[in-house]
Amino acid sequence: MASFPALDLRFAPGPGAGALQDFLYAELDAFEPLAIQEHETGDGWRVFFRDAGDRDSARAALASEFGGALLALSPIDVDDEDWARRSQSALEAVRVGRIAVAPPWDVPEGDIVITIDPSMGFGTGHHETTRLCLRLLQDLDLKDRRAIDVGTGSGVLAIAAWRLGAREAVAVDNDPDALANARENIARNGGRAAIEVLERDLSDLSLSAGDVVTANLTGAALRKHARALGALVAPGGHLIVSGFSPAELTDVIAAFGGQPPGRRRKKIPAYKEVREGDWAAALISGQP
Repeated sequence: MASFPALDLRFAPGPGAGALQDFLYAELDAFEPLAIQEHETGDGWRVFFRDAGDRDSARAALASEFGGALLALSPIDVDDEDWARRSQSALEAVRVGRIAVAPPWDVPEGDIVITIDPSMGFGTGHHETTRLCLRLLQDLDLKDRRAIDVGTGSGVLAIAAWRLGAREAVAVDNDPDALANARENIARNGGRAAIEVLERDLSDLSLSAGDVVTANLTGAALRKHARALGALVAPGGHLIVSGFSPAELTDVIAAFGGQPPGRRRKKIPAYKEVREGDWAAALISGQP
């Protein structure tokens, strides 16, 4: 039975919790976790890694930097079957505008239904950042467009772009397990002929530009790879970014050459901001 090395983090609620989480995300980004799952109680995370070495290195770094601020920092191993069983009992269909993202055991009727088998990454529609990206995708006219989803995870955003009218989509990730899950979900939704799945690292995004690019990553990753992500957007295209807190929004937009509304200069691309809970996303219009 496959298992995933993980860290169980617990932090005390309070005024400083949001700032602590921002710092934790930035520190964890260096270790490229597979997924960060928030506890239902809101007082911690379960962070999944590719191997125990990455987990142990991340644990040592977090203990050194934030040990006094964390109530728990425990290494654990999570069985893949246990994850699926917990997901099946807990997850239901999620509706975002015209789109419903549903697990195979709870498929509703609706305009656009995307069936996703839960795996270790974001993309079930239950995480705020996925929902924010789905909201922004529905603001665009995607008919006959080329879409690219970077850090695709389950493939849900690539599937959504295609179902919203894109003639073709590319789902990109650097994790083989995520790509396998994305392929399964794409086939499940009938998109195998229209959606290409590619293994690429953020440092090597060598592919043809798209009319709309989605990147649901982390604030640190977006800032670090802004130039490469911007180069993926065709002239006059759109970039949707998420995976960061509202406090990070200004820095993320600045990395792509944007400024907050009211302080826009000539040739600075306009953007639309949306928020849900402790998360934010932005639709940057025009080539970044």
